[in-house]
Amino acid sequence: MGTKLATGLSKGENGAVAAKEAVLQAKKKLGKGRVDLSIVYSSSKYDYQEVVDAVRKATNNAPLVGASSAGEFTEERVEKGSVAVGLLSSDDIKIFTALAEGIKQDTEAAIKEIAAKLPGNVEDYPYFTVIFLIDGLAGVGEEIAILASYIFEQVFNRKIKLIGGCAGDDMRFEKTFVFSNDIVATNAASMCLLASRMPLFTAVKHGHTPMSKPLRVTKAKSNVVYEIDGRSAWEVWKEETAEAVKKRGIDIEKLDKSSLIELVLGNYELGLPSEKEGEYKIRLPLNINDDGSLSFSCGIAEGSVFRIMDGSDTNNQINAAGEAVRIARHSAENEGFLDFTGLLVFECGVRLMLLGDEFYKSVEQYKKALPDIPILGFETYGEIRMEPGQFSGFHNTTSVILLLPKVD
Repeated sequence: MGTKLATGLSKGENGAVAAKEAVLQAKKKLGKGRVDLSIVYSSSKYDYQEVVDAVRKATNNAPLVGASSAGEFTEERVEKGSVAVGLLSSDDIKIFTALAEGIKQDTEAAIKEIAAKLPGNVEDYPYFTVIFLIDGLAGVGEEIAILASYIFEQVFNRKIKLIGGCAGDDMRFEKTFVFSNDIVATNAASMCLLASRMPLFTAVKHGHTPMSKPLRVTKAKSNVVYEIDGRSAWEVWKEETAEAVKKRGIDIEKLDKSSLIELVLGNYELGLPSEKEGEYKIRLPLNINDDGSLSFSCGIAEGSVFRIMDGSDTNNQINAAGEAVRIARHSAENEGFLDFTGLLVFECGVRLMLLGDEFYKSVEQYKKALPDIPILGFETYGEIRMEPGQFSGFHNTTSVILLLPKVD
């Protein structure tokens, strides 16, 4: 049988109806293959428990992992306000799921709790990849990725790949949830260990380019940056982006706060230098506070040197998706894998906001790079991709992918 991914997507009148229809679509494509894992993404318009219960019932209680989302897509179409389901069937991958709550209060304890629930060794399945879904509003994306990578490698005594994203709620930013088997939880992390006979391949890419001079965070606490180069963070941001904003015909002084967040912070984000020279990890500013400080999607260390990045080029944003596939495919081909059976995508909700009606072109890039391959994706509030040896694995406004190779 090998490995097979089948997808379904539906916008039923309620959560149970939409979920059941999505599963039926996927099962039709899967044929007679058993369901070893259900991956479920649900719009906030539905009752999440109804969605999860319906999927579990329709798959004979197969292990389940998933999250609330800010948009959903498969190889067939892009939607909002829907349920997307991926069904994985594999003789080459063993599936293990686990969940821990309280990630905001004690991130380390939550990761250790999950590690204790997962097997330390799976005979004949030496490669460990963890799909990692967390509460998108917990604000601990960077911290949890680093801790998980370190703790898992210590507990399992092997190199681990982390891939995943932060749950969304259709850009409401009110409350987000993750799913694990029958459980729906907020302030939680849901993980699925894929223990495989063959390596799985990951990649990350964004469509931003550096636009400012190097800047330094001189006062910060947790995810709030108060000062940059000794001045108000927002004043520096406004000054450094003024020319680019003006070229787009925007008068920054006439924008209300909501528009400032969308048009300025949403397009011009923070870029931290990565391990690879000339490349950056994107950090999204979420809010302009009354004191002129900026709140980010994760912690920003005091003393960090960064550049403000320009994400307004639509073509760059669209092409980033195809480039992510090319990176993963190149890695796979170097290992001797030339054919593929599925693609899991964790796509930032901000990319959907930046691209608007052209977002489908980003998904078309995946389809162009991998014709006739099942694709399951959702829009996140942050993306996770951490390979062994990396020191940071949390991303914003990026395309993160997991490529499943075909084994003959």
